[in-house]
Amino acid sequence: MFIQTEETASAEIVRFMPGRDVYAAGADLTAADAARSPLAQRIFDLGSVFRVTLGADDIKVTKTADAEWHVLRPRVLAAIMDHFMSGADVIDENAAASAAPAAEAADEPAEELTGPAKEIQEIVDTRIRPAAKDGGGDITFKAFKDGIAYLRFEGAAYGLMGPIQNMLKHYVPEVEDVRDAIDLEDRPGLETPEGKAILDLLNTQINPQVAAHGGHISLIDIKKDTAFVRLEGGCQGCSSSSATLRQGVEVEIKKLVPSILEVVDITDHSAGVTPYYS
Repeated sequence: MFIQTEETASAEIVRFMPGRDVYAAGADLTAADAARSPLAQRIFDLGSVFRVTLGADDIKVTKTADAEWHVLRPRVLAAIMDHFMSGADVIDENAAASAAPAAEAADEPAEELTGPAKEIQEIVDTRIRPAAKDGGGDITFKAFKDGIAYLRFEGAAYGLMGPIQNMLKHYVPEVEDVRDAIDLEDRPGLETPEGKAILDLLNTQINPQVAAHGGHISLIDIKKDTAFVRLEGGCQGCSSSSATLRQGVEVEIKKLVPSILEVVDITDHSAGVTPYYS
């Protein structure tokens, strides 16, 4: 079995291509939901892995900032080979089904949605999601809690954040805000004073500016003196994204929070389909 590897625009992400089908439906997994995938679990068990993204014919692995690819890459290759040689499924559908309620807001089971949550689900499924797919992205409803609608954004769909907020607030008065469902994940770094300060900076100053280009920047986590961010929508794959990050966003973050010494971009820029500048 020969597994090809390919660098991406992000130094933290490498694409592994095993030369066979992986998972046509696609899955973006963190360590918290890796149990859904025996393949992803093998990779996370190596340590120093932040995210595993399964595609139709590839596996994108995002390493942590402290890891080195010359050490991690051969271990990932061995894990992928061991998995396919074992004959195990890439996704354990039984585990995926049993984990789904926990991955979503536990108090809002999708099959029993009522009130505002049900209205949001219907609007997302019938009006928002088709538009997102036409643009090369996807959006799914995850939860409605304390006036906030949590949606899972993929690819170019991040550029629709503004219009979606306006639509949901108009049709569902109970909606006070719309946020990325990643905010529901356990990310202790975001609860620190540094994390809260950077989130406020992104939400109130930086994202309103990049939204003019259909872009969005998410703070993924903070570990020690490093902030991990992801560029989305028009910023994903944009030729000026590196300059925007290094000369603008990183400068402002370090100015606000001097304890942050590095800002790491974990974006898979090769997957961007609507970059503002190609």
